[in-house]
Amino acid sequence: MWKASLTILFIAALMGCQKPPSDGAEQKRAGPAQKITVAYTYQPQSTLVHIAVAQGYFVEEGLDVQSLMHTFGKVALQSVLDNKADFSTVAETPVMFAVLKGEKIFVIANIEASTMNNAIVARRDAGISAPADLKGKRVAFTPGTTSDFFLDSLLTANGLTRKDIRPVALKPEELQDAIMAKKIDAASTWNYPLTQIKQQLGPDGTIIYDREIYTETFNIAARQDFVHKNPETVKRFLRALIKAEDFAIANPDAAQAIMSAATQIDKGLIREVWDAFNYHVVLDQTLLITLEDETRWAMKNKLTDRMDMPDYLSFIHLDSLREVKPEAIKMTR
Repeated sequence: MWKASLTILFIAALMGCQKPPSDGAEQKRAGPAQKITVAYTYQPQSTLVHIAVAQGYFVEEGLDVQSLMHTFGKVALQSVLDNKADFSTVAETPVMFAVLKGEKIFVIANIEASTMNNAIVARRDAGISAPADLKGKRVAFTPGTTSDFFLDSLLTANGLTRKDIRPVALKPEELQDAIMAKKIDAASTWNYPLTQIKQQLGPDGTIIYDREIYTETFNIAARQDFVHKNPETVKRFLRALIKAEDFAIANPDAAQAIMSAATQIDKGLIREVWDAFNYHVVLDQTLLITLEDETRWAMKNKLTDRMDMPDYLSFIHLDSLREVKPEAIKMTR
């Protein structure tokens, strides 16, 4: 069970140290490695960071990574905002809300994208088998995350609004117990909880996808002052992730085994959801478009006091990735 695995994750986080390079490679930087703290998640979206730790790619780049594990990206980003971590993995929705609140952060890379990670998992015995059936039902979501945005997007695409359902705000780790206890009828969430809840419900469970309405991006975020003061660190961090990308593409089975060992998630579950994700270190137009779409959504629903569109390009740091891998920059504005 994924909740049981969290205990192991937090023990690993307290240990805080990464493995040496698996191939015995020497550190590229002379002298002691630079210590950095990375807040990342047990989720599949953080796979490239897990690989870079396990394979020693950060060590090869002269970085001593202290791991700070979290259950989802919003709280990982908060570690950066609270100056408890130097980098975090996080989806674009918490980034958007942070920018709207005036936080000075950069996205330095996108490390995953998916049109099949967010969905609604529902109970058939609640009368739900299609989006229209959500009307009048208790639908859980996690505020300020991709599940929040995806829920509204799905409702809008099917002629409904948030007023047509009975929304229930829950943390992702609370969803499974709530739906099994029939305290909610459906949940807007992501993997692994998405697939695990469906498995737990068995024949009584259904998942409602829509690949056309939303593309999730999972990103590396950092404080702007840290990026400005540590340009070489940022580039070394990105090089390690690019090595992890190459490894994941060439060795999917080994990558899945690394994720299973790192998170104590069953490898069968990891394999089942693997194809929903595209693991690439890039900065492309999808991120910019989604940030702007979500900002309009936040303004329309009065989730922010701000009424002007931020210049999101000023919160996306292109220079480091351009120097490390120029072909990974695919933004036109």
